[in-house]
Amino acid sequence: MKIILKYLCVICFAAFFNCKKVVDEVPDMYNWHSRMVTATAYNSLAYQTDSNPNITAFGDSLHPGLKYIAVSRDLLTLGLKHNTPVIIEGLEGVYLVKDKMHSRWKNRIDVYMGVDVKAAKIWGKKRVCIDYGISVDD
Repeated sequence: MKIILKYLCVICFAAFFNCKKVVDEVPDMYNWHSRMVTATAYNSLAYQTDSNPNITAFGDSLHPGLKYIAVSRDLLTLGLKHNTPVIIEGLEGVYLVKDKMHSRWKNRIDVYMGVDVKAAKIWGKKRVCIDYGISVDD
């Protein structure tokens, strides 16, 4: 039992000191900002978008599995423009801004969830903190 506890402690110690925030992986390329937004989810299905649900407002192609988001147009003026990296509270990885929402929405993001309508419904609508990177060249 002592040996098992010893190995468990070593594994926990190693995991604790090897974990890094995603922001730490690309610190030199971006100035990072935080913002609270309302987050919903969408799918690439015609009844949720338009007649060509696999093409974004920026002209990018959507495919299930991609980590993309749409942003309300007011967020574009804050620096969340096309291809901006975004970290979303409650989700893993870095998402890219690849789509724009209708002008009626304010301070909102829409997380792309492929064709998985069930996952989008489970996500629902929530307030989350996002971190987004603005290129140091801008």
